[in-house]
Amino acid sequence: MSYKFRSFINVQDIGPLDKAMAEAFEIKNDRYKYQHLGKNKTLMMIFFNNSLRTRLSTQKAAMNLGMNVIVLDVNAGAWKLETERGVIMDGDKSEHLLEAIPVMGCYCDLIGVRSFAGLTDREYDYAETVLQQFIKYSGRPVFAMETATVHPLQAFADLITIEEYRPSKKAKVVLTWAPHCRALPQAVPNSFAQWMNAAPDVDLVITHPHGYELDPQFVGDAVVEYDQRKAFEGADFIYAKNWSNPGVTNPEDYGKITCEDRSWTVDTEHMSWTNNGKFMHCLPVRRNLIVTDDVIESPNSLVIPEAANREISCSVVIKRMLEAL
Repeated sequence: MSYKFRSFINVQDIGPLDKAMAEAFEIKNDRYKYQHLGKNKTLMMIFFNNSLRTRLSTQKAAMNLGMNVIVLDVNAGAWKLETERGVIMDGDKSEHLLEAIPVMGCYCDLIGVRSFAGLTDREYDYAETVLQQFIKYSGRPVFAMETATVHPLQAFADLITIEEYRPSKKAKVVLTWAPHCRALPQAVPNSFAQWMNAAPDVDLVITHPHGYELDPQFVGDAVVEYDQRKAFEGADFIYAKNWSNPGVTNPEDYGKITCEDRSWTVDTEHMSWTNNGKFMHCLPVRRNLIVTDDVIESPNSLVIPEAANREISCSVVIKRMLEAL
């Protein structure tokens, strides 16, 4: 019997991870096996932020499962939405989420939400204020297509990829910070750490400059190593990702760029420290800032298979939500 759920945000929501992984490979072998589940059902995908892989992979997964799909880009053609209660709406925002959300729920059976962190108010972001309003007021099952703090569909796809390419039963996986020209959320590294901690036969090491410590709820039992070279030694997988300062050690630094050290860029020398390690990144990636051309174009780069597995991770999640209707 499949594991069913009404919302999907964290790794705990998917139930036994071994069963979810088995289901992922089952679906990868036959992507249309469960298309009867979505007949006459509609998925609404709501984007508060830009997307390429999430938009395409989620829509493809829903179509594989026989669903109709509605895509709403809040910033292109929709009314500007107010998200705060108690605000006098005399500005450029014409509609409040508290009315918009239940209206959206009238037109669909499932809702996927993508809403990034504002990176100015840590408490607001880590409370997942926007996502929680959809869960509370839509009347529909809701799943995260990246939120202020997590990106579970990406992390699930990452785990599927690692399982496919692991050289041995036990894998050393390194999550490494890398420099960037813009302040980015912590959602991808948060979820990656959370899912790797939950996975069997994965030894997770997180490496980053001092002050970039992720929230302890996501770090879990991972080893934190501030020496990047030491962290890379013997690694089977290198997962590079930038994130802005999480504000754990100094709340005033939340969302800021407090380190621009280009020596953290993953290049051929960095990869030579590994155990013939595979390179991973969620994409899009700033070449020669996060990673050099020669590394991302090498035979050991998994960024394309990793992106392809987004369709599979999303298929498992939507399938289980349809089964719960």
